[in-house]
Amino acid sequence: MYRTAIEALYKWKAKSTKKPLIIRGARQVGKTWLMKELGKAAFEHSVYVSFDNNPRMKELFSAGLDVSRLVMGIELFAGHKIDPVNTLIIFDEVQEVPQALTSLKYFNENAPQYQIICAGSLLGVALHQGTSFPVGKVEFLDLYPLSFAEFMRAMGKEQFVSLLEQGDFAMAATFKQEYIDLLKHYYYVGGMPEVALSFAENGDFNEAREIQQRILAAYEQDFSKHAPHETVPRIRMLWNSIPAQLTKENKKFIYGLIKDGARAREYEYAVMWLTDCGLVHKVHRATAPSLPLKAYEDLKAFKLFLVDVGLLSCMTGIRQDVLLDGNELFKEFKGALTEQYVLQQLKTLHGIEPYYWTNERSTAEIDFLLSTGNAVVPLEVKAEVNLQSKSLRAFADKFHPPVSVRSSMADYKREDWLLNLPLYAVGNISSCIS
Repeated sequence: MYRTAIEALYKWKAKSTKKPLIIRGARQVGKTWLMKELGKAAFEHSVYVSFDNNPRMKELFSAGLDVSRLVMGIELFAGHKIDPVNTLIIFDEVQEVPQALTSLKYFNENAPQYQIICAGSLLGVALHQGTSFPVGKVEFLDLYPLSFAEFMRAMGKEQFVSLLEQGDFAMAATFKQEYIDLLKHYYYVGGMPEVALSFAENGDFNEAREIQQRILAAYEQDFSKHAPHETVPRIRMLWNSIPAQLTKENKKFIYGLIKDGARAREYEYAVMWLTDCGLVHKVHRATAPSLPLKAYEDLKAFKLFLVDVGLLSCMTGIRQDVLLDGNELFKEFKGALTEQYVLQQLKTLHGIEPYYWTNERSTAEIDFLLSTGNAVVPLEVKAEVNLQSKSLRAFADKFHPPVSVRSSMADYKREDWLLNLPLYAVGNISSCIS
C-alpha cells in the first residue's frame, strides 16, 4: 500500500545532516508499517525496538543516556553491529520509556551519524505529563489515515488519481460516477490502513465494519489504560458525543450535548487528551478572515472532527444497504460525513491549518478558511449538487478573497469569483488556489 508520507521520509534520509525524526499520529494509522517500509526500501539494515512492554530496553535507557553505551545495548538486543551509514534505527511506542525520548537529544548532539526514526501513538499525552522533550533536537512528521487519493490507489485506481493530479477535470468529469462510487466507499471504509487493505483485498463491507469496531474498542481501552482514572468517564462521554455534534446543522461544539448542564471547564482536559492522541481534530473559529489566521483564533468556539470518516460512519451506524442505495448516504448524513471527509483531506495537505468563520450573529457561516500564505480563501462544503451559496456570496462581496471555493458533487467550474471543486478532487485544492 503506497503512502505519500514515504516521500517525506526519503527526503529526510537524503539530508547530509539530519536530526532524529518523530512520526506523530493516532494509533492504527500506519506509523510502524511506514517506518519498517523505509528500513526495507532505503537502508541495507534496520533495527526495530518497540518500547511497549519491553523491560530490557526500559532498564537500558533508565540506567543512563551515554550514547556509546546505548548503542552497545541496542546492538546486543539486535544481535549484530550497527553501521550508522547503512542502518536505520527504529524506536516504536517511544512514549512508554520517557528516557528514550530524552536520549534523542544526546544522539543529535553527540552521535548525529546514527539515523533514528521514532513513533509514539500517545506522544502528545506523554509530553503533557511532564516528559523531558528534546526541543530543537528532533524533526517531526504527522501521519494521518489514508487520504482519498491514497485510498483510490489502494483500490487499484492509480489512473484516476493521476487525472486529478494533472488537473484534467474535464476528463475526470467523464468518469464522474466512478469517482462518486469510490467516494461513497471511502465514506464507509475510511482511511485506516488495516480497514482499507482488507476492503481492497475482498470488497467485504461487513469485514470492514468489524475491523473498525475493533479499532474503536482499542481506542476506548486506551482511555482506561492511559488517561487519569477520574477523567476517563468524561473522555468517553465526550468521544461518544462527537457524531451527534457533527450531525447537527451548526457544527460548533456544544458541551451541553454531552449531557445536560455540562460545562467547558469539566471537559477541557478530555478535549485536550483526545486531541493530543490524534483521535480528534480541533478546528477553531476565526473572528476575522485576515492573516495570520492564528491571530484571530477564537479559543472558545471550535468544531471537533474524528480522526477518520470511516470510524465516524461506524459510530453513527450507517448500514451497507444505505451506502449502496443511490445517494441515500449523502442525504441521511450528508453534513456530518461530507464535512468530516473534507477536513480529513485538508489535514493531509502541507502548510494548511483550517479554521472556520461565522459572523457575530451566527447568521452566516463559512465551513473552512484556508491560508495560501498571502491571502485567506473561503471553502464551502456541499454534500450534493445543491449549489445555493448565500453565505459564500455574502462573504465574497464583503471581504473580496482572490477566489471562493465551493466543493460539491457538481463538476469542476471556474467563474469570475467562484471555483466549484468536485468533492472527489478536494485533495487537490492547494494547486487550485495557489
